[in-house]
Amino acid sequence: MKISTPVLPPFLILDQLLQSWLIEDIGRGDRTTQSLLSENITEGQAKWVAKASGVIAGLPIAARVFQLLNQKVSFVAVASEGQQCEPGEVIAQMQGSLDTLLMGERVALNLAMRLSGIATLTRRYTAEIADLPAQLVDTRKTTPGLRILEKYATQVGGAINHRMGLDDAVMIKDNHIAAAGGIGEAINRVRSQIPYPLTIEVETENLDQVKEALDHKADIIMLDNMSLDLMREAVQVIRHLDNRVKIEASGNVTLETLRAIAQTGVDYISSSAPITQSKWLDLSMRIK
Repeated sequence: MKISTPVLPPFLILDQLLQSWLIEDIGRGDRTTQSLLSENITEGQAKWVAKASGVIAGLPIAARVFQLLNQKVSFVAVASEGQQCEPGEVIAQMQGSLDTLLMGERVALNLAMRLSGIATLTRRYTAEIADLPAQLVDTRKTTPGLRILEKYATQVGGAINHRMGLDDAVMIKDNHIAAAGGIGEAINRVRSQIPYPLTIEVETENLDQVKEALDHKADIIMLDNMSLDLMREAVQVIRHLDNRVKIEASGNVTLETLRAIAQTGVDYISSSAPITQSKWLDLSMRIK
C-alpha cells in the first residue's frame, strides 16, 4: 500500500488554534471540576480507549492540548499515528493533576475523534488503489479553522495533500475561464503575474479544453466530471502530446468509482469525501 509519511503541523501554528478552542470550552472556568477539586487537587491517571474499529490520528495534538493546560502532564501514545485499532484497545495513557485531565478531556478527544475518523475513511479509499500508480489527494473542502489538521489526517490515512490554500498553486477553474474569456487567455494572464515556482493547473471538461490547456503549457490538467471513456481518451491525448504534464481526475469520486478512475491512467484523483463524508471515530477517556 502506498502510504505517505504524515508531517505534523508545527506547534508554533497549532498552539494558537488549540488555545482558542480551550478558551471556548473552559470559558470563565470549569465549574464542575473546580468545585469538585477546589480543596484537593490530586494526581491521577487516565487511559484512552477505542470504542470502534478505525485508524488513529491526532494523538500528538491531543497531548499538546493537555500540556498547554499543564506542562507536567504526561501523555504517552500507546498507538502510533496511522495504526488500525479495535474496540477496547488502549491507545494512550495519561498522568497528571486531575483538574487538568478533566478540563482538557473534551477538546482533546473531539480533535482526535474527528481526525481519526478522517484517517479511517481515507485509508479505505487509498486501499482501493494501493496496487495502482494513481494517488489520492484531498481538496480545499475542509472545515474552516480545521484545514491544517484535517489535511494532516488525510496524510495519516495514506493520501497526499493538494494545495493547502489559494496561495500554494494556481488552479484555473471553470469560473476563472469564464471570467478570462478562455483557457489560453487565463493561462497567459496568470503566467505573467505569478512567482516562478508556482505550477499552473487547469480544469477541463472536454477534449477541446484539454488541447487548449496543452497548447498553452499547463503543468497539470484536471479532468473534471468526465465519463470513464472520455477520461481514457483525454489521458491518451495528453500522454501523446506532452508527457511531462500531470493529470488529475476529479468529480463523482466514490469508493465504488475510485478504482475504475485510477485505471484510466491518471496520476492523481482528488476527492473531498474522506473529509466531508467521514464519521468521527468513537474514543473515550477513563480515569483510573
